[in-house]
Amino acid sequence: MEKVAVSLEKIDLDYDEEADVLYMSFGKPREAKDSVEVEDGIIYRIADNEIVGITITDFKARTLKK
Repeated sequence: MEKVAVSLEKIDLDYDEEADVLYMSFGKPREAKDSVEVEDGIIYRIADNEIVGITITDFKARTLKK
């Protein structure tokens, strides 16, 4: 994966409890033009060489693992 930037000026979190998915958006809301699954169930959403968000599936299951 090529290098991309991320803006942390504003972070919005949205959790879908029914689907157990956490959505993180960085900066002003923008539509992703590409996505990269960097690990099973962890997806970086990218626009113009900048990460505009991260999606994490099975979020509760991941955080409860010991």
